[in-house]
Amino acid sequence: MASLPARTRYRYSLGSFVTGPFGTVPGLLLLKYLTDTMGVAAGVAGLIVFVPKAWDVLFNPIAGRLSDADMVRTGSRRRFLLFGGIGVSILFAALFAHPGFGGPVPDAIYVVVIFLLCATAYAFFQVPFNALPAELTDSADERTKLTSIRIGFLAVAILICGGGAPAITELIGGVAGYRVMGVFIAVIILLATLGVYFGLKDAPVGALRPNTVSPRELLRTLAQWRPFRWLLGVYFVQALGIGTVLAAIPFFAERILGSSGYSTLLFVGFVGPALLTMPLWPKLGASVGKLVGFRLATAAFGIGLFGLLGAKVFSLPVTMVFVAFCGVGYAGISVFPLAILPDLISDEEERTGETRAGVAAGVWTASETLGLALGPGIWGLVLQFGGYQSSLGADAAQPDSALTAILLGASILPAVLILFGIPLLRKSVLERRS
Repeated sequence: MASLPARTRYRYSLGSFVTGPFGTVPGLLLLKYLTDTMGVAAGVAGLIVFVPKAWDVLFNPIAGRLSDADMVRTGSRRRFLLFGGIGVSILFAALFAHPGFGGPVPDAIYVVVIFLLCATAYAFFQVPFNALPAELTDSADERTKLTSIRIGFLAVAILICGGGAPAITELIGGVAGYRVMGVFIAVIILLATLGVYFGLKDAPVGALRPNTVSPRELLRTLAQWRPFRWLLGVYFVQALGIGTVLAAIPFFAERILGSSGYSTLLFVGFVGPALLTMPLWPKLGASVGKLVGFRLATAAFGIGLFGLLGAKVFSLPVTMVFVAFCGVGYAGISVFPLAILPDLISDEEERTGETRAGVAAGVWTASETLGLALGPGIWGLVLQFGGYQSSLGADAAQPDSALTAILLGASILPAVLILFGIPLLRKSVLERRS
């Protein structure tokens, strides 16, 4: 099973139109939705964004074990993909429906409950989705190709959804804008789910190894699997930085650049270069090695973020150059960990003779989810400490301390988090042994 048909690569990659919107839009808009339409205090809003996803740290590994068991029993993970994706679609629309229960507290409780259910449904999609590359092919080169196409689709999904979502809310305005946006994103998620489910009907699967089922076995696996833990650490801290950036964009656009309409410009300026350079990173990795490429991408992202510190004095075109640097780096730090992960899974399965793909995908997804959830949570605390004033109409005047917090929190803070990945990318731990 050394080569994959092109149709399998593209059909699998349609799943990025589920993972991209869910991973991007709530982190981009949910906190501002809470503070500026429901009047929820920034610190509380950050906690609301964090809690529902954080519980996946416990649940995603369980979803991985269930996915492994179902694959052994039925020979496929497609059923999990279907029901998980449909659940995400329905609950995503509900998340931004804003039922208006009469006050910030009941409205916030509604958001917490729906987001918790949506995150649970997402686990049942994302976990088997992340597990599949290690089973679709035995070839590391084929996995890199598969990952690069998947990330390319992800960049398009993020461009469409991350750029379109704030544009819709800005164009329509108010609560109605968020409702229309929620339905728009939900339809995209549903269509992508159906595309993956039916598209992978005849796709190959890996050898059916004995399933890891007990929590004790799960903990033993993670304790002994040092390369996975090391890569997971890099991925988590950088997901934390990305989560902070996403939450900062609408505040940065409105309060630092001067218009909420710049949110779409910032997002397109970030994702556009990522999309253009996405195919180049695997080629660089093939030439200089995946870890070296990973380090270079991390450095590019960090430089771009530090450059945003000058946004108050730079012209808009200069600021957008640094935004583009962020996008180029983001493309690389998206490609390389997902290209390295299947190699580590394959090595561990060969060493132990047991299924590790679902367990690894569950823990991996939990780490990503926690990082992307903690980012907005940290951002909410940044706003709270800066004295940000929440309101029901996004028109409250902000003190200078809040503006300073937004500027530093959108540049220096995520830059430090992203660059912290460099010392963790150790060749002695992560480079595949021949």
